[in-house]
Amino acid sequence: MALAVSFSPSFSLSLHCSSPCGHYSSMFLSCFRYFVGFPHCVLCFCCLFVCEWDASIFPRVNVRDPYKRLGVSRDSSEEEIREARNYLSEQYADHERSRESIEAAYDKIIMGSFRERKRSKINLKSNLKKKVAESPPWIRNLANMVEVPSSTVISQRAILFGLLGVWSVMNPAEGGPAFQVAVSLAACIYLLHDRLKSLGRAMVLGLGALATGWLLGSFLVPVLPSQIIPRTWSLELTTALISYIFLWVACTFLK
Repeated sequence: MALAVSFSPSFSLSLHCSSPCGHYSSMFLSCFRYFVGFPHCVLCFCCLFVCEWDASIFPRVNVRDPYKRLGVSRDSSEEEIREARNYLSEQYADHERSRESIEAAYDKIIMGSFRERKRSKINLKSNLKKKVAESPPWIRNLANMVEVPSSTVISQRAILFGLLGVWSVMNPAEGGPAFQVAVSLAACIYLLHDRLKSLGRAMVLGLGALATGWLLGSFLVPVLPSQIIPRTWSLELTTALISYIFLWVACTFLK
């Protein structure tokens, strides 16, 4: 910041400042000096104060583009945008309007990114439905049997069958975890009936899932490398754990 003193015929003193407010501050101080007669040192101090106060204002406060306002490109990551916001907020923490402008630009960028991700998910679902509609009849029939619930339902039922698996491992029976398997089948049928409102279909899907898991486990476990399965796990226990996975899939996704 530079100050210059010049004398003019109309005013006794004219101050010029290199800041954006220099033109207006020089006119104001010249008039003030002419009518009030303040000493030169006081006027210099006032000009310094005014210019310094103006320098604390965010220079891009009125820029409409939020990316240009924060000084980042449109390809910047969210972390880079957040760092730019934090840096500018610290630089202009003493000026409320500057802080509000910086926060508004950051919020606008984040909301735009959120809407773009949401739009991409919608387009992905639309494309998937279109491909299913164009697929062979047997694929369409299979897709019509599947319904994806909320993430809360998926996680809750995964925890339920996970606990049944832990119970089976922690309390191994000589003939296998028959009681735990019965509990898991009953839970699967109950959850299916609660969603489908059809006890017959719930029993068919539950028993089918148990039979599929048990048969697959009976054929798969003997051919698996011994390093994968702990030695303390029997064939019945490992097959039961695989069946729990199929029962979880049935009561969560099938309809």
